[in-house]
Amino acid sequence: MRWREFAAACPELASVGEERLRGRELCLVGTLRRNGYPRISPVEPEFVDGELMLGMMWRSPKALDLLRDPRCVVHSVVSDREGSEGDFKLYARAVDVQDADVRRRYRETVKARIDWEPSEPRYHLFSIDVESAGFVVFGTDGYGLAWEAGGRLRRWEQRES
Repeated sequence: MRWREFAAACPELASVGEERLRGRELCLVGTLRRNGYPRISPVEPEFVDGELMLGMMWRSPKALDLLRDPRCVVHSVVSDREGSEGDFKLYARAVDVQDADVRRRYRETVKARIDWEPSEPRYHLFSIDVESAGFVVFGTDGYGLAWEAGGRLRRWEQRES
């Protein structure tokens, strides 16, 4: 499901996720390489017309991975080794975006944020179809949230180890 549908189905988790992704202006995307090994790469997330979009350099390894196998994980950037800020992740499929109007709106969104935009057609653009999501905060006040399409939000408290 598209981001707007995910946000409607699970607003608490989508709100946390959007705050983490927008706030850092960077996330990690996990893809599968041709040989089956995972690849993890940084990418700048954008929210455009209710969609979570990932733009990538033309013919970059991560983009080629997604064109071959759209399964991916999108993970918020974590900068605290204790995990107290929490980490947000989406398990999803990347959809190659070719629609000229959507690509134009994506470029306008990027331009408004960083005063630069990619040149057509020399970049890849993917919309993220969310299948499941999670958020975990570690430490004494730790907790977790998990959601799968068609399901409801599950919450748990971190146990002392």
